[in-house]
Amino acid sequence: MDCRVVVEAAVPVYDVETTDEAVRIAISKTGEMLNPDLNYVEISMGTRTSPEGEELPPAFVAADEALVALELEMSVFNVEREEHAARIARKEIGQRLRNIPLKVLSVEQIEEGDGRRGDGDDGGDGNDDDEADLPPEDEESDDDGLLPEFEEMVEEER
Repeated sequence: MDCRVVVEAAVPVYDVETTDEAVRIAISKTGEMLNPDLNYVEISMGTRTSPEGEELPPAFVAADEALVALELEMSVFNVEREEHAARIARKEIGQRLRNIPLKVLSVEQIEEGDGRRGDGDDGGDGNDDDEADLPPEDEESDDDGLLPEFEEMVEEER
């Protein structure tokens, strides 16, 4: 079974004046912590509501510091149960977002014909037996038959 997991993160941001600025910085900061290992995690603004049900901004700013609610969404493949998918997503994201509280918001099973699996991520389930995802040998771009590492490509761009 394949699942789509949404995790809420409470990201602290410092030296900000507005909620918009806090959200932009929090998304950037979270992206830096997740990349390049988890570049397939989708980051978006979270939603907050008051106890009365009133919708609130995704960030709370006080004394030039903010706490921003973000939603992190990732696919997890080849799991037995939804609880297993939630644990995997929480562990994979939590390892990179040190000291940031996480809460699993939802776990949805991805249907076979959904087409969402073709996004290139391995879901972090630890199974490295995805030989079908590798290109045939004659289509590889490097003379040695190996593709350059991501860091090498980034360094070449600089």
